[in-house]
Amino acid sequence: MQTSLDKITKLFLIVGKIEGYSYLVLLFIAMPLKYIFHIPDFIKPVGTCHGVLFVLFVSIILIMLLKTKLSLKNAAYAFLLSLVPFGTFYLYKTLK
Repeated sequence: MQTSLDKITKLFLIVGKIEGYSYLVLLFIAMPLKYIFHIPDFIKPVGTCHGVLFVLFVSIILIMLLKTKLSLKNAAYAFLLSLVPFGTFYLYKTLK
């Protein structure tokens, strides 16, 4: 049976990965459609989705700081990874 710590760690990794994908969609699909092809229709829904996922991800980092043994250094590292394209795909390293 999974403990609540295992669940929050799994949620951290899953939300981080989904947030990373949403960032890539925003950067490499929605923004080129807007600025190269002058089709701005996708910016608002993709940007909103990414924003919600980003806030959720940062909230999970804060929860992990309080409830797990995630260090402040690793929490800051996880946050910085979320700002870099493809960064959240390396989140597992922050759990060591």
